[in-house]
Amino acid sequence: MDLDVFVTAHSAEWDRLDSLLRRKRRLTGAEADELVTLYQRTTTHLSLLLSSAPDPALTGRLTSLVARARSKVTGARTSSWRDAARFFTTSFPAAVYRLRHWWIPTAVLSLTVAALLGWWIAAHPEVQSTLGAPQELREMTRPGGDYEAYYSNHPAAAFAAQVWTNNAQAVALCLVLGAFLGLPVLWILFENMLNLGAGLGLMSSAGRLDTFLGLILPHGLLELTAVFVAAGIGLRLGWTVIDPGPRPRRTALAEEGRTALGVAIGLAAVLFVSGVLEGFVTPSGLPTWARITIGILAELAFLTYVYVLGGRAVRAGETGDVATTDRAALLPTAA
Repeated sequence: MDLDVFVTAHSAEWDRLDSLLRRKRRLTGAEADELVTLYQRTTTHLSLLLSSAPDPALTGRLTSLVARARSKVTGARTSSWRDAARFFTTSFPAAVYRLRHWWIPTAVLSLTVAALLGWWIAAHPEVQSTLGAPQELREMTRPGGDYEAYYSNHPAAAFAAQVWTNNAQAVALCLVLGAFLGLPVLWILFENMLNLGAGLGLMSSAGRLDTFLGLILPHGLLELTAVFVAAGIGLRLGWTVIDPGPRPRRTALAEEGRTALGVAIGLAAVLFVSGVLEGFVTPSGLPTWARITIGILAELAFLTYVYVLGGRAVRAGETGDVATTDRAALLPTAA
């Protein structure tokens, strides 16, 4: 491409587009049509320039022109309460429902590992001795000991906020680090299941398994579900790097990455509810059966929300990605 000839041939069109973009008054119908035509042509010019004769100064000018014209043509996009409502009634549950084949097996395998670790620790005193001195373990598992005091040593509101922050960070790490082939997600999952298995095994060996379950289940059902959802979607993102399917790898990663980001926001709300349960219900004076019932109801409410709203949205064609109008625009091909 002869750059001088190219500039000479099309500079009048670029100047005209710039002039239309600078108009303060409302464009007439003919001017609006002209603006769209010039926007399409300038986009094509920019594409040709980038592929054959990239010139930093000219590329910068045309990029700015195309961006301004796109904004003018498509109009400004502002968020509203309607967007938030759509996210929580459609996008978020659709993403969780669509990827259930990843997070449900993750949950089953993780809980199996935790149960096996708990049995191993409970059945082998020599393993317990590696976790702490006998006196320390007795202090942890006795009535009113460290396991129970953990939920009541701090003001409920502050404790709920701390728990929510910690869990939200773990969920975010699962989703963000999933792109690294999912390997960090497996480590985060193992750490969580090791902690759960250790508590299960130590309290079981002390004959206080019922107390342990009464402390864990009111908030743990919802909390662990959020972790499993994040881990499963993180693993899906990692698998997309390996096998993007029929989509180009860049497109697949962009779509799954946007979905993961949306899920992170939705799970923050789920973990807020879990944190409230852990801060106010778990250490409350309610009977154990009542606290566990509240936890089960919260879990069933979340699963119903996902399967009813999410299933309906997926059957309607939703994937959990952002709305089409909010995605990066494809370059027009008309010249």
